[in-house]
Amino acid sequence: MSDLRTRLRAVPTLTGTPPDWDPSAAPDSPHDLFVDWLLTAIDRDVVEPCAATLSTVRPDGRPNARILILKDVTTEGWQFASTSTSRKGEELTTSPYAALTFYWVPLGRQVRITGRVAPAAREDSERDFLQRPLAARAEALVGRQSAVLADRSDIEAAVKEQQDRIVLDPDLVAPNWTLYTLHADEVEFWQADPDRRHVRLRYDLDDTWTKEFLWP
Repeated sequence: MSDLRTRLRAVPTLTGTPPDWDPSAAPDSPHDLFVDWLLTAIDRDVVEPCAATLSTVRPDGRPNARILILKDVTTEGWQFASTSTSRKGEELTTSPYAALTFYWVPLGRQVRITGRVAPAAREDSERDFLQRPLAARAEALVGRQSAVLADRSDIEAAVKEQQDRIVLDPDLVAPNWTLYTLHADEVEFWQADPDRRHVRLRYDLDDTWTKEFLWP
């Protein structure tokens, strides 16, 4: 049997090529710097640059995490969407604090965002839902995310039923579809260094944003 630990240590890490970055010239707002980094990832053809890990807290205090897609970034915060009856939706109802983590491997860049999550206005959630592809809207209307699935064939029938509903009513919106905004109070920008002298810049919110450098 192979020694897994040995094999894992042989896997290359920090293989990205970080762009030039002068953290001392970083803008006053983490939102502006994040958008700059995100657009750089898009322009450099990073695969799925909008994918992020959302970490929430279960009712028993244990952490939970999953990958989802960023919908937008404004001065208010970072937006993502889900049904309020999903596990993440229920966890956010119990504890409205969460974290988003982005990692763009080819650029050797990571961003960590923490703060309080709040649902957007209902009309914003409805608009977001109607912009989703037909199959995604139908699946959300089924409304069984994270429920136990007895037979995979049940998915096709359930989704087909909801697709037929959408054809008859194109403006149909899942009542529990929710656009969430993470209002950050801490944002850290991390850029890799092959010698492990990583560059870390943290923004903290206390009435206004302050910046400070962190040790690797």
